[in-house]
Amino acid sequence: MTRMTERLGPLRELSERLASGAISPREVVERALERANSNESCNVYLGRDVAWTLGEAERVEREFAGREKPVLYGLPVSLKDCLDLAGFVTTCGSRFYAKKNGVARADSGVAARLRAQGAVITGKTNIHQLTYGITGENPDYGDCLQPGHAEWLTGGSSSGAAASVMEGSAMAAIGTDTGGSIRVPAALCGLCGYRASIDLAYARGLWSGGMHLAPSFDTLGWIFRDLLDGPLLAKGLFALDVPQRPAREGVTIGCVAEEFLRDCDANVLEQFALWRAELGRVARIVSVDSAFWEEAMEIYAPIQAFEAAAFHGPQTGGDFSVFERGIAERLAWGASLSEGEIAGLRLRHAAFRERMDKLLRVHDFLIAPCAPVSRLLAETDQTDARKRILRYATPFSLAGVPVVTLPGAGGAGVQLVASRGADARLLTFAAGIFEDSEKR
Repeated sequence: MTRMTERLGPLRELSERLASGAISPREVVERALERANSNESCNVYLGRDVAWTLGEAERVEREFAGREKPVLYGLPVSLKDCLDLAGFVTTCGSRFYAKKNGVARADSGVAARLRAQGAVITGKTNIHQLTYGITGENPDYGDCLQPGHAEWLTGGSSSGAAASVMEGSAMAAIGTDTGGSIRVPAALCGLCGYRASIDLAYARGLWSGGMHLAPSFDTLGWIFRDLLDGPLLAKGLFALDVPQRPAREGVTIGCVAEEFLRDCDANVLEQFALWRAELGRVARIVSVDSAFWEEAMEIYAPIQAFEAAAFHGPQTGGDFSVFERGIAERLAWGASLSEGEIAGLRLRHAAFRERMDKLLRVHDFLIAPCAPVSRLLAETDQTDARKRILRYATPFSLAGVPVVTLPGAGGAGVQLVASRGADARLLTFAAGIFEDSEKR
């Protein structure tokens, strides 16, 4: 958890310099763009236009000259390529959609909000095809590899988002999270992540102009470097008013049961123990009954597949073979499920959510590893890894709750979870942990 002074410092420090005029948006963006597509596969971005981005930096400076600067003023931000940006193609990680969609005529709700808040969009980032994957593999545009580590996948589906922050071409990245698509790449790349409460993501109209995977679980958020910057980013995207100081009195954190961690690698267990000790300095840590989390995938996977098939079926005429084989098979499965089967699963979903709500009424926060693995080795079969990772991510997807990824060494991040709608408290608490550790 280091301050990236060589990358112009944490966002809030850079924001102050930009607002004061000590550095211009164009200067910041030029330095960021020099680092773009620096991974071995040279595919952090699927769409970018340097001239357009530099023009945006100049527009931002002109538009807010002599005025109070908005939260994201001048900050280079990347946009996941399932969200429209006027003048660019939204591929959703698929050559089928690159051809079908054509050039977007209007900004998505997210892009419009970013631009209104003064952010400078650096381009549209690589994704796991259709956002339907957790590894960052993509047969159409190439697997997304970590900058500086050609042997490791970034994780997905917000793969290029994580890579853009890792390489420094963006100071923060917009991601989406259905079943871990912000949390997992953030963790594997040693970064912070923030997955918003599902209700918050929909309430602001930010999903307009975005391609969904499964609306019951889809939400939005950020990948970034420094826990201190989470509140600023939440304010910029969601207009979320985050208090300056965290509430600390009597905080209780529920910890996933030991038996749930049976498939974690040694580094994940070590980093989870370190975070548990760190959090134990400011809160009471208690073990919770997480046995019912084992049924999460049984509920999540078929609903996700059903909703994904309902979206992509009409687009493809029901011919899912235009997509990667594993995804095509999941879509075909989703299309085969009956309304009756899904209705029963939705009842189970509601019951599962209520059990999670009960846990979060008793405890202020919950913690669990983001994934049981620290690394995903490129060019190897990830079938088993996908199932294992989703076991850790989907309980919170079903609950629709906000999650902050606490970064760990060697790619082992930790999920810090709050109840739905408690995003502000979660982000403030996470930022406070960082400040405490810096003082010691």
